Amino acid sequence: MTMKLIKNPRVTEKASFVAEQNVYTFNVDDSANKTEIKKAIFKLYKVKPVKVNIINIPRKETSLRGKKVLKEGGKKALVYLKKEDKIEFI
Repeated sequence: MTMKLIKNPRVTEKASFVAEQNVYTFNVDDSANKTEIKKAIFKLYKVKPVKVNIINIPRKETSLRGKKVLKEGGKKALVYLKKEDKIEFI
């Protein structure tokens, strides 16, 4: 259940900047809510989040080789930890 709930860590430049302030970003399932994400983070990484913010990512229309393509949207979660806690990605 937890592996389906949290898809993967979001590795971007912006996510690495906020990781310095103990805020980690994850791509999560569309049906996930804050309490489920808190439990899944505790189960996977053995750290207790202080708070969780969820952001909906809208679908975007782009063009690829002259054709219109629809980029999938989704959800991302910002997980806030205490200063002494860390998450190490393998």
